[in-house]
Amino acid sequence: MYSEGQRIGGRSMESMTGRLLVATPTLKDPNFDRTVVLLVAHETGGALGVVLNRATEVPVADVLGGWGELAGDPAVLFEGGPVQPESAICLARTRPDVKKRISGFHQVSGAVGTVDLSADPERLRESLAGIRVFAGYSGWSAGQLEEEIAAGSWFLLEALPGDPFMTRPDDLWAMVLRRQGDILAAVAHFPPDPALN
Repeated sequence: MYSEGQRIGGRSMESMTGRLLVATPTLKDPNFDRTVVLLVAHETGGALGVVLNRATEVPVADVLGGWGELAGDPAVLFEGGPVQPESAICLARTRPDVKKRISGFHQVSGAVGTVDLSADPERLRESLAGIRVFAGYSGWSAGQLEEEIAAGSWFLLEALPGDPFMTRPDDLWAMVLRRQGDILAAVAHFPPDPALN
């Protein structure tokens, strides 16, 4: 974790790892329209995240065998973003009673982290409360994400541990905005196409 005052993207900024990027209604890039992205890394060289609310219909078990049993409902692959869609990133949440370091688990924030999919899922079964697998990821070069936030493309919000593992991921965009209260709660009701309103 970076302390305040370290340089990211050419200026002093705190790391956004573990936080949510919620697409504003003005962000019209089809890759990110109404998406919620969890930032799994934010460093001087850029940022990497996964889109939490784009489920596919491909069962995790069909692609990754035994990992399918650990996948939460819906137990399908998610579109993590437009970069390297043939690669996979696995998010996991540790069980509350697990205090020891878990081999192959790299903490993002709190109980949420990434898991090495080359590990044996049976070995991790007792330590993990669930996983979600993302095909591809979302990436930003140094300073690019900060510029997009400043331009009003993203709301930067705090994540809750359950956000990546919602059973109704299609509801996540509006749910995250509603829980903010005030004007952001009103944005949750913004129609997908204002011209049809």
